[in-house]
Amino acid sequence: MSELTIYHNPRCSKSRQTLALIEERGAQPTVVEYLKTPPNAAELTRILELLQLQPKQLMRTKEDLYKELGLADVDDNDTLITAMVNNPKLIERPIVINGDKAVIGRPPENVLDIL
Repeated sequence: MSELTIYHNPRCSKSRQTLALIEERGAQPTVVEYLKTPPNAAELTRILELLQLQPKQLMRTKEDLYKELGLADVDDNDTLITAMVNNPKLIERPIVINGDKAVIGRPPENVLDIL
């Protein structure tokens, strides 16, 4: 197995379920608690490319912070990436990367496609 990484929030049940599913399959991923160690803009851009998503598609649009920052009306990708870097709570979770493949673990079974 190549470099397996999970961007994880231990307080999130889906994130915990995804990590458990990975470990049940015998894999030992690098766990990045992204709220403590948020990705920088370059890392986030790479994650978006692997996921084949636009920045707004990776954002937790129901978060109060999303509304408070007025991000619904923002179309500039650099601005959205900066908002996620500065406010990692806005990043959808969990994100699992395996080499050059990535998925969002919602539902957790999504990760089975890249293990």
